[in-house]
Amino acid sequence: MATDTMATHAIMDEKVGPGSDAEATSTTAGTDLYIDPAAEKKLLLKLDAFFVPVIMLVYLSCFLDRTNIGNVKIAGMPQDIGATTQEFSTAVSIFYATYVAFEAPWAIMMKKLTPRVLLTTLCVVWSLTTIFSGFITNIAGLYVARLVLGACEGGLFPGLNLYLTMVYKREEQAKRVSYLFVCTALSGAFGGLLAYVLLKMDGVAGYAGWRWVYIIEGCASILIAFVVWFGLPSDPSNAYFLNEEERRIMRVRALQRAQYMGSEEFSWEEIFITLRDPKMYLSGAIQFMCDILLYGFSTFLPSIIKTMGYDSLQSQYMTIPVYVFGGLVFLLFAYFSDKWTLRAPFLFFANIFGIVGYILILCPTPNGVKFFGTFLCAIAVYNGPGLNLTWLNVNVAPHYRRAAAIGFQQTIGNTAGIVAGQIYRSSPYVLGNGFSVGALGVAQLLIIVKWLYIRRENSIKSKIAKGEIEDKRKVKTGDRELDFKYHL
Repeated sequence: MATDTMATHAIMDEKVGPGSDAEATSTTAGTDLYIDPAAEKKLLLKLDAFFVPVIMLVYLSCFLDRTNIGNVKIAGMPQDIGATTQEFSTAVSIFYATYVAFEAPWAIMMKKLTPRVLLTTLCVVWSLTTIFSGFITNIAGLYVARLVLGACEGGLFPGLNLYLTMVYKREEQAKRVSYLFVCTALSGAFGGLLAYVLLKMDGVAGYAGWRWVYIIEGCASILIAFVVWFGLPSDPSNAYFLNEEERRIMRVRALQRAQYMGSEEFSWEEIFITLRDPKMYLSGAIQFMCDILLYGFSTFLPSIIKTMGYDSLQSQYMTIPVYVFGGLVFLLFAYFSDKWTLRAPFLFFANIFGIVGYILILCPTPNGVKFFGTFLCAIAVYNGPGLNLTWLNVNVAPHYRRAAAIGFQQTIGNTAGIVAGQIYRSSPYVLGNGFSVGALGVAQLLIIVKWLYIRRENSIKSKIAKGEIEDKRKVKTGDRELDFKYHL
C-alpha cells in the first residue's frame, strides 16, 4: 500500500506543481483522488462477481480439455487407437512442446491483440480440437490434436494472470490467482464426475464412452467462448457494469497502480531487463518443480487411485473429494498470503504437506492411508504453483516486464509437463511419485534461495535510500525503484 500511495503522490506532483495554474485545483484534485474504503470494498465485490466467474469458467474449460486424457486412458482409448504405453505417454508429454513455446509470445501480444479477441479466439480453436479428438482413430491423430491444444492453451494462463493485474492491486492478487488454481482442482473433481457419467454412454450411436467425453466437453467449451467475448472487456476500468462513481474509483486505483503497471507502449528494453532478472529464473525453477506435481497429479490421479485396488469407475469419482479439498485449502492459504503480504512462508509450509503425502503413498501402508496421502499431496499440488506465480506477479513491474516474466516463467515451469508424462508410465507409479517428492525437496531449497535474494534486494534499496551505500545499479525503474518493496 505504501508503494501505491507514493506512486499516486508522485503523479500528482507532476500534474500539480508549485506555482502552476493547476495548483489552485489541487484541493479538488485531492478530493477526486479520495476513495472511500467502504465504496472500494463494494467495488471489489462487484468486480469479483462479474470477472471471476468468467475467468474461472474459461480456465476450468481449458484445464478440463487438457487433462481429460487421464480419464480416457483408463477408459480404453489407448487400446482403441492402437497406442502402446510409450506412445500414449508421448501424447501426454507432446502437448507441452507447443504449450511452452507459445506462452511468452501470447502474453506479450495480449495488450496489442486485446484480451477479448485473443482469449476468445484461443478458446474457440482448442474447443474445436477437443471435439475432433473424439473422432481420432490412430496415435498420429492424437499427436496432432495435443500439439494444437498446447499451442492454444499456452496463451490462456499467462493471459488471465495479466488480466488480473489490470484489475487488482498487488495485495489483492493471491486471492484472485487462487481462483484459477481452484479451477484446476474443480476441473479434476468435475472431470472425474463428468467422465463417470459420460463413460456410461459407451456404445451410444456406436461410439465408445471415451469419445463422448471429448465430444461433449468440447461442445461445452465452445459455449464458454461466447461468455469470454461478452464477459471480459478489453478495458476493465470502463466495464459495462460499472457506474460513473465506480469508474472514477477505477481511475484512482489505476493512478495508485501506475508504478506497478507502467507505460502502455511496448518496449524491447523491458523484455531484455526481464531476461537478466534472477527473480524470474528462480521463480521458473520453483515452478518447474511444482508443476511436476501439478501435471502428474492432475492427469494421473485416477490411475494412482486405481492402484489402490479400486475399479475404473470408482477411481473416477474418488478423485472428487481430493480435488475439492486441495482447492479449498488453497483459498485459505491465499487469503492469509494477501492479508499479510507474505508469499514464501506459505509456499514453503504447503510443500511440507506434499512431502508427507507422497511418502505415505510410496511406503507399504494400507490403502486407506495411501488415499489419505493424496489429500496431503493436493495441498502442495495447488498451493505450490499458485503462490509461486503470485510471488512473481507482485514483484515485477511495469506491465511489459511483468508480461515477459510471467510468460518466460510459465515456459520454464510448464516443461515439467513433458517430464510428468514420462515418469507416470506404469502401475504402481513408484517412479512418478518418487520423482514428485524429490521435486518438492528441490523446490524447498529454491524457495529459501529466492527468499534470501529478495530480502537482500530490499535491504540494498533501503541502504541506498538512507544514503548508507552508493547506488551502482544499472536499472532503476519499475520494480527496481527504491520505494518498490518486494513481497517476501
